[in-house]
Amino acid sequence: MVKINFNSMDYQGLLEAVFLATQDAISVVDEKGEHILVNPAYTRITGIENDDIIGKNALFDIEDGEESVHMKVLSTKKPVENTKLKLRPSGKTVVAQAAPIIVNGEMKGSVAVLHDISTIKDLTDKLEEAEKKLRQLTYKYKPEDIIGRSKAINEVRKLIEKAAKVPATVLLRGESGTGKELFANSIHAQSSRSHKNFVRVNCAALSDSLLESELFGYDEGSFTGALKGGKKGLFEEANKGTIFLDEISEISLNTQAKLLRVLQEKEIMRVGSNKNIPIDVRVIAATNADLSKAVRDGKFREDLFYRLSILPIYIPPLRDRMEDIPLLTKSFIAKFNDEYGRNIVDISDEALMVLKSHDWPGNVRELENIIGRAIIYMNINERIIDTIHLPHLNKKKYTEEVVTINEEVHSLDNVLNKAESEYINKVYLRFNKNKTRTAKELGISLRSLYYKMEKYGIS
Repeated sequence: MVKINFNSMDYQGLLEAVFLATQDAISVVDEKGEHILVNPAYTRITGIENDDIIGKNALFDIEDGEESVHMKVLSTKKPVENTKLKLRPSGKTVVAQAAPIIVNGEMKGSVAVLHDISTIKDLTDKLEEAEKKLRQLTYKYKPEDIIGRSKAINEVRKLIEKAAKVPATVLLRGESGTGKELFANSIHAQSSRSHKNFVRVNCAALSDSLLESELFGYDEGSFTGALKGGKKGLFEEANKGTIFLDEISEISLNTQAKLLRVLQEKEIMRVGSNKNIPIDVRVIAATNADLSKAVRDGKFREDLFYRLSILPIYIPPLRDRMEDIPLLTKSFIAKFNDEYGRNIVDISDEALMVLKSHDWPGNVRELENIIGRAIIYMNINERIIDTIHLPHLNKKKYTEEVVTINEEVHSLDNVLNKAESEYINKVYLRFNKNKTRTAKELGISLRSLYYKMEKYGIS
């Protein structure tokens, strides 16, 4: 170790250099709590000149209601660490540390170092503002973005506008593929909560225990594999914003009871905790199931059903708004032009007739998939979607299967089951036995896919 010897003048010069050079504010008070020394950084951070602070009490430079670290040191004779303070007149926020000055065993005063964190706060505020703008861009759906001019969709558009103006729970009902998430997004984006989070939860994609911990969060050590420090749940993530519970019919009766408590008491309890956490969340639920029947069958709580059904909105299937197909088709052409780098300009009248002759069991999602597939089939120099680009629908329109008198006649259930089994297996193999992708393409929940695969013996 190298030893360096200083004389008294060296010490004084060194201390003065440190005192003047540091970017943090330093203030020193005597045993009475009156300022006797500050450095130049103190004036820059507090806005108080040296001559104006000397002789002033330790409370002079902090906002009313704040506790002086100097006075705490003088009363306890112990150091004070990491205390957040707001200064005046600058209004800056600092983190303060202070320690007693003891000479020959006697308390002579206190010295404090004030670290300016206002810049960090400003950056945090700017980050929050950027996040707000990003959310506004992400959830920008408005009634005019809901495509269609049919009477059925215009009625829905009016209900969406009304729902956005009130904080009531909304239940979106409709078949799979009708675009319920789009409508939920639209409600959120037009509401007073649009600057906060929109959190989507697919209730069918998670097991009961996992869904509970995802929704409500958990405390550290509440189960094997729980993260250190615990984890916030999705309800907490959506606080002040909106949570969208898709496929609400799939949750268990146990989770239904806990969800009911959230709606009634406006508070949640993390898994493994006994502490209630207040929340302010707008709930939008969605289902393609008949919840009334589920209530009658004892699979869904009646009290929760009525809580969710304060403002029910029915999303019509595509077959009930066939006049919207041309507009929807053109919007999908524009979308896939961007995604695929194509320049498709239109669709022929004949091709539109083929689309309108289809019964659309997969609704708008199915139409979107078919338009995307048609564009993939097209040659690079083709600009108009025609019937030739819709081989599956075209074949269905122009061919007829006839059951001759000699053919064996089966029940309709058997025919439908066979067709469903074959189609599920075909899609399953096409996506390399990826169940999640298969369920998504079929427009059904993962749970429903597992049921059907077990039913038909598909492995």
